[in-house]
Amino acid sequence: MKKRFSRRDFIFKSLGLTGGLLFFSPENLFAKEKSVIFVAKGKDVAKTTRSCIDAIGGISKFISRNDIVVIKPNIAWDRRVEQAANTHPEVVAEMVRLAYQAGAKKVKVFDNTCDDPRRTYKTSGIADAAKKAGAFVSYVNDKKFKKMMIGGKHIKKWKVYTEVIEADKVINIPIAKQHGSAILSMALKNWFGAVGGFRGRLHWGLHHSIAEIAHFFKPTLTVMDATRILINNGPQGGSLKDVKVMDMVIASTDQVAIDAFCAKYLFGIDPYDIPYIKYANELKMGVMEIDKIKIIRAT
Repeated sequence: MKKRFSRRDFIFKSLGLTGGLLFFSPENLFAKEKSVIFVAKGKDVAKTTRSCIDAIGGISKFISRNDIVVIKPNIAWDRRVEQAANTHPEVVAEMVRLAYQAGAKKVKVFDNTCDDPRRTYKTSGIADAAKKAGAFVSYVNDKKFKKMMIGGKHIKKWKVYTEVIEADKVINIPIAKQHGSAILSMALKNWFGAVGGFRGRLHWGLHHSIAEIAHFFKPTLTVMDATRILINNGPQGGSLKDVKVMDMVIASTDQVAIDAFCAKYLFGIDPYDIPYIKYANELKMGVMEIDKIKIIRAT
């Protein structure tokens, strides 16, 4: 397999993704678009997140009064925010604040982590930021996993965290990063943090597992943290040399389209070269063809 992640192979400059401007606008329309991606860019993470949500129509378009809302970030690793292994805490906190402003009754934040959650929740900064914004932050409880029908050809049944299923609304907030086994970890891969059981088994047919597990969940909205992305040695990372600062937040109701967009425009990888995106497309979960996606810049 050819090397995918060397810096010289990136296409940031040719796509206008470097510097102070992001060259997408509402005029960037396609004749056959089926999905819409909203992109905001800025140094202030909270403001950039809010701008992105405002552009997509405002949080009240998705959250109603008295809703129980689950926000599902990536809190998998015992890594600091600048190491880009976990979702940025300010993206999470701003989404919590927005949900409450829309009238949510309760906002829950949790993740089934890889490292010890007592460390990951603290080191990532997510627990403190989310709590400060009013969220109910908890470690996953093994008693709340229930085996459910996934309905896939590869994964027929699996243990799913019931608090995700029981919520009125679910917002998926992954971080975009390189992944040693899955090529990239983005929206679809982030659902591994909402299931239990022996997750190593899911890696036996990893790309099918990613698509089928993600197909089970029906997020209200996906908000991608691309404020800084991990371009090498993912998903855990560690060295700041592996991090690229992008200052971007991306939102869509189509989690396949958002993964396809990030693969192409953040990492320079054809979405067709990532099997789980292809499988998700075959499951009719969303749109992966870039020329069918409308890309709108938040102003």
